[in-house]
Amino acid sequence: GETKVLKLKNLRPKDFADYTCQVSVRNVCSIGDKSVTFRLTNGTAPPMIRLSVNDTVVVDPGQDVQLTCEVTSGFPPPNVTWSCSTGKLPLSALVRGATLILRAVTPTDAGLYNCSAVNNVGNPARKNVNVVVRTMSNLTFQITPDSNKDSESIQMGRDLKLSCHVDATPQDKVNYTWYKNAAPVFNSDSLILLRSDPDMAPGTSSLEIVDMKFRDLATYSCVANFPGSRIPELRVDVNISQSSVSPPVLSVPPGGQVVNVREGGTAELVCLIVDGKPRPPILWSRTEKDLLMPAEKTVVETPDGRLRLKNVSRDMMGAYRCQTAPYNGLNIKRREAQVQLNVQYPPILDPVFQDVRYRNYQMVTLRCAVLRSNPPRLTDIRWYRNGEFIRMPMPDLKETPEWKFKLEPTNNGSYECRVSNTVGTSTCTFNVSAQPYDAEFYFDTPNPVRILKGNNYSYTLQWTQRDPEATDRIIGYWINIRKNKQSLLSKQIDLKGKEPERGVLISHTIADLKIPLSYEVRLAPITTYSTGDYISRIIQYSEPYTYPRPSDNVCAFEDERICGFSQDRSDIFDWTRQNHLTQNPKRSANTGPETDRSGTKEGYYMFIEASWPRVQGDKARLLSPLFNVSSVRGPKGSGRVPYCVSYYYHMKGKHIGTLNVLLRVRSIASVDTVIWTKTGHQGPDWQKAYFDISPSGPFQIVFEGIRGQSFEGDIAIDDVSITIGKCKQQNTVASAVLIGGSRSLPLASWLTFGLSCLLSLLYR
Repeated sequence: GETKVLKLKNLRPKDFADYTCQVSVRNVCSIGDKSVTFRLTNGTAPPMIRLSVNDTVVVDPGQDVQLTCEVTSGFPPPNVTWSCSTGKLPLSALVRGATLILRAVTPTDAGLYNCSAVNNVGNPARKNVNVVVRTMSNLTFQITPDSNKDSESIQMGRDLKLSCHVDATPQDKVNYTWYKNAAPVFNSDSLILLRSDPDMAPGTSSLEIVDMKFRDLATYSCVANFPGSRIPELRVDVNISQSSVSPPVLSVPPGGQVVNVREGGTAELVCLIVDGKPRPPILWSRTEKDLLMPAEKTVVETPDGRLRLKNVSRDMMGAYRCQTAPYNGLNIKRREAQVQLNVQYPPILDPVFQDVRYRNYQMVTLRCAVLRSNPPRLTDIRWYRNGEFIRMPMPDLKETPEWKFKLEPTNNGSYECRVSNTVGTSTCTFNVSAQPYDAEFYFDTPNPVRILKGNNYSYTLQWTQRDPEATDRIIGYWINIRKNKQSLLSKQIDLKGKEPERGVLISHTIADLKIPLSYEVRLAPITTYSTGDYISRIIQYSEPYTYPRPSDNVCAFEDERICGFSQDRSDIFDWTRQNHLTQNPKRSANTGPETDRSGTKEGYYMFIEASWPRVQGDKARLLSPLFNVSSVRGPKGSGRVPYCVSYYYHMKGKHIGTLNVLLRVRSIASVDTVIWTKTGHQGPDWQKAYFDISPSGPFQIVFEGIRGQSFEGDIAIDDVSITIGKCKQQNTVASAVLIGGSRSLPLASWLTFGLSCLLSLLYR
């Protein structure tokens, strides 16, 4: 994503030449180098363009539109492209060189079209054309009595205003013409034409009748059109007489104030205009402002006042407002009414399903709570066991349904509580059992594999028991070992009277497994009366590695097994094992080590590659083997074992990010703590760091490399050592930065400080 720029200042004749930009990712993922060549001449110039049309083009639907983007200058010859602000060009669009042709345009083709000319010299040249497709629909009228007199009817001697509005594009290009009894209307003392009425919605034309006389009683017509357009004109007629105009009367039919409907059904809400001329449409909305009508609309118009709702849900329940529209009728105070929609649904119960575990011969109480119900009155409550009706006295329908019984081996099973109202029935289901809960495998067992004689190995299986006290005492486990779905071993693990405890690991060693085969292990708890469900996992052979061994005081990563270290699967990228002989010859010269810490070309080290596709902030984590501190006892009087962690690091480059060293302690959940950190360039040489740790449980050391701003940010580590006991004092202070702690200075440093003070006093 980076852009590289070459700037040439004070051009000379010899600067006119071919320039090549070559890009390399050093063959990462077998991606080869790429290059582009640019020719610079004395005629090189940025592009300039002009359009064959104005900035805005207005056309009728069905017409063809031709837009030409003419290149007036630019060398090398610019490449011209067309694009549309709404996304892709219309399917009917045809591009011929610098010309864009839109065939038989429709309103959906309207929008901003952009012409761009690019020749990689200076900035691209761009021009925009706004294509407007004429549309016109929904012509409405309003009759406004004399507003100064608060009148709601036509009266002689008072003013009257007729208004006309059409939804159109472009709105300001619509032409309105008024007629009185088919004769054109012109401005006079008694008739005033307003091309755009400021008291109405934009684009509304009005005709004001001043001091109305009998001669003004007539049929008035409003005609809307686009001059010179092929779009048909729209016309509306309004008959003005004392008998043809009267205020509307809105009414809800008897019994229609509340509409009951079952959830999922269809409802019809009705508001009728029983009197008034002309009769306007009816607008429906929710009385609560935050609630929307179906199809996510705030208002729904109905010509006959009937609102039809399909697939009704309970969230549609509530009050609905119906009111007269302010158009196609008298523009007066709106008439309105309300209709209540009551959605009926079966009872809502809690719990819908519950797994209940008890000891045998204990009392069990099952409760099925009714959260909501419409209608709220319940009609029936029945209990079933394994599908069979339980005969019992009729329960009180006003109380929470419950069933009490003593759990025995014969009455384990599925219990249902079916609660009904007049709409339907809902069910609470309880799976009641004395069966123990499933065991839960523990997957982080340190070094579970042990080598036996010959080609055999053993595996230490560990697990915990979920809620062991919920049911009868667990006396053992069935273990079944399978290979390719064929049973190899099935036996009972006897706990010898020791009951499982919550969160405490249980171990069992499986012997005589064949290298390198993997096996399916199935495990189920056993009580006096029943056996639990089996859980399953796959165990497989992995080369055991005990680290550190006496021969591995220092891990120099010379072996491909890298001393049992592993890559973290949750990071962004991985650490790489490398030496001088395997380095990419096209690697960045200003970052990373030339050799390992020992200085030999054959010696290996681990490093993070900061080049593409890495970006700033990407993390790579390298995990040490797991150390099981429970097998080692700490110093006398101490409950924890000290360990010394030491290593060498290399952080050379102007874009170096961060190297963190974390302590990961394994328990029920792993906890990572930053122990050491370095950021930025640290010089061209390998540096040593070391520190003490006293972990509280099994642990790993995590080396986390974080990529810096750019590609010159390779970080490397080598000669890692993790040994039991505190670190020995060094001649110089280690370069570690301890998080949340401090390090005491070595004895030599204190002696140096004291000697300096003594010499200072003698000098004085």
